[in-house]
Amino acid sequence: MQPEPFFDFNSYHVALAVVGAIVIIARWLPRLISKREPVSAPLMIMFGAGATLLIPGLPALPDPRQSPLPWELVSELTILVALFGAGMRIDSLRPWKRWIPTVRMLGIAMPLTILAVAILGIGLAGLTVAGAILLGAVLAPTDPVLASDVQVGPPHEGSEHPVRFTLTTEAGLNDGLAFPFVYLGLIVAAEGLNPSAWALDWFLRDIVFRIALGVAMGWVGGRAMGYILFSVPKGSVLAETGSGVIALAGVLLCYGSTELLEGYGFISVAVLGLTLRRIEADHHFHRRLHDFSESIEHALTALLLIALGSVMPILFVDLTWTHFVLAILLILVIRPLSGWIALLKTDLDHRGRAVVSIYGVRGMGSIYYLCYAGSHMEFFNESQLWSLIALVILISTVLHGLSVGWAMDRLQEE
Repeated sequence: MQPEPFFDFNSYHVALAVVGAIVIIARWLPRLISKREPVSAPLMIMFGAGATLLIPGLPALPDPRQSPLPWELVSELTILVALFGAGMRIDSLRPWKRWIPTVRMLGIAMPLTILAVAILGIGLAGLTVAGAILLGAVLAPTDPVLASDVQVGPPHEGSEHPVRFTLTTEAGLNDGLAFPFVYLGLIVAAEGLNPSAWALDWFLRDIVFRIALGVAMGWVGGRAMGYILFSVPKGSVLAETGSGVIALAGVLLCYGSTELLEGYGFISVAVLGLTLRRIEADHHFHRRLHDFSESIEHALTALLLIALGSVMPILFVDLTWTHFVLAILLILVIRPLSGWIALLKTDLDHRGRAVVSIYGVRGMGSIYYLCYAGSHMEFFNESQLWSLIALVILISTVLHGLSVGWAMDRLQEE
């Protein structure tokens, strides 16, 4: 029997070492040139791609075009934790007038973005109508995971700038509100462009019922979780134990139960965070819940970004010049212009309006939605969609990540 070699370079152990090294380097390297919070997201993507190309023997990750389920599950969990954290960050919901920019971004800017991307997808990229609608829905929501630099701070910090409040609440809610348009793309792919056959059912079920149920389940879940944490049993409440894992448990329970009832779980989780934060608002346990969920969010995000980078070389095989044009138009023209139109006649000044309009970071939500659609239906343009979305995420994380510190500094000069 041949003895095992003393140094056995197991590919799994090599991968663990590489992932650990990438995370540390991506968080540390920016500190050599700046004292700001590290701009690590684009570095993790690029180092992940570099490791795949340069280090032999690394295990290959599943191709999201062929095996979307693992990507769907990991991105789904990452978004859930981030949405809950976004809700928990909001110290004060009032005055209600401060929600006007958020409502306008959700009700005007988001549909305009979907429409513009869908039109360009058909006219410029040659996508089918269903694929173009899906592309608009996938790229419309801003990301609660990668946009933390432009959001409000943790609980009890106060001083919630109107711009940060708008970006936080928009990112917390628009992931769920993109779902009706994802379903619309799936319906058109299955039944064709014949609105008289499905429009009313789509509106009542996928917009009215599922959104309303998501909001209701989040409110009920937040009230119930607050009761368990802060009220019963008297004198020995769960909040005094300091166990932050209850945050993850509450998120999973709220999301799973909402989805079982056919509501939008993403909306329910964001509302869960907003509702729970109102109960015993000054209690220190809110900060612990937020910090615990944020730690999980950062860990999952790092793994997902490195994984995305590792598959980018195969996703970029199908890139064309039209993908670059679409990506640049979305990030530099469509989103900023849609946001600017939506925020006209609000209380935000020109500088605040510009920051909200520009800093709509794309990321985990786009990965999840495309995986979700791909696991439910075979799309003719799926390879093109993956190439474009990977490119948009890369460009968005680079441009927004490198400029966000400067933009926030200018905002604080007001």
